[in-house]
Amino acid sequence: MTPEPGGVPARERDEPAPRDPGAQPERTWFAWRRTTLTFAVSVALAARVAVEHRSGPAVAAAACGVLAWLGLLLTAHRRIGVLSAARPAPLGAVQVMGTLVCVLALVVVGGLLL
Repeated sequence: MTPEPGGVPARERDEPAPRDPGAQPERTWFAWRRTTLTFAVSVALAARVAVEHRSGPAVAAAACGVLAWLGLLLTAHRRIGVLSAARPAPLGAVQVMGTLVCVLALVVVGGLLL
């Protein structure tokens, strides 16, 4: 292998740098867990309001909030599993849209219960 003008062989420049298994995956793992916990507390508060009011729309809104939380929990669980790889794949468009829908559903549930 012949060094290029910069002194680094062409093959070494084309190879991706080894992944530093530092704190980044752990921070991302904690962020997903923190998000699902916050979401669960929000849904629990929505369920409390629904139980106090005992109206059909409030109960339906709280049930939608629970389903949205379960969707987010599933996405987070899958993402955390992917993060254990040496080179984790980026978050796919379907997962991003699913997460967005879950969060927007919680916003709507909160708006309905206010």
